[in-house]
Amino acid sequence: MPTVLVTGASRGLGLELVRQYGADGWDVLACARDPRKATDLQRLAAQSEGRVAVYPLDVTDFTAIDTLAGQLADRAIDVLISNAGTMGSRGNALGSIDFTEWDDIFRLNAFAPLKMAGAFAGHIARSSAKKLIAISTIMASLARNNLGGFYAYRASKAALNAIMVSLSLDLARRHGIIAATLHPGWVRTDMGGSRAEIDPATSVTGLRRVIASLTKERAGRFWAYDGSELPW
Repeated sequence: MPTVLVTGASRGLGLELVRQYGADGWDVLACARDPRKATDLQRLAAQSEGRVAVYPLDVTDFTAIDTLAGQLADRAIDVLISNAGTMGSRGNALGSIDFTEWDDIFRLNAFAPLKMAGAFAGHIARSSAKKLIAISTIMASLARNNLGGFYAYRASKAALNAIMVSLSLDLARRHGIIAATLHPGWVRTDMGGSRAEIDPATSVTGLRRVIASLTKERAGRFWAYDGSELPW
């Protein structure tokens, strides 16, 4: 069976990714910062007949990423999805920006996916599908920014987008890996809020469809969950 690794798997989109891939018979490596508190994820794993394995991983701890990569050294990973992320405090006022918070936001949203790619490139290269996915946001699109605000979130995800374009080129040449950036839509999660447009099941169904359709020709681009291409 194919294998998928998902970060930020304890809730929201990450949990739904685990649910759907597990239900389709994939082996799922579900990574959560504190699995002891992830009761829904633990329940999924217990009911999965061994398909879902839960691993503790704080992706801002780069030593922990290397340790997990070593623990999984014998595993081929068909799809790696860097899903963990944060919007931060959502501050919009120029005069009250907490610039020290930017370090944490960039480390989680941009640097951690890059570290995951470096640590797990060999695992992905040994698989059949060879796909590296980062969950970004339309709010990172410079062309689609019509509202302003959310400086750290937009900037960190725009940095992630730039990183993924370079990874798509470098990893394709070195390992034949297909890398792409995905926008999940405005989803009713803790981050998206109750007024969001779609539920996690709708988003993840679309994301999985896009991931399955990715080819070398479609790599290095910015795709929405509905299959449309977004401008950078």
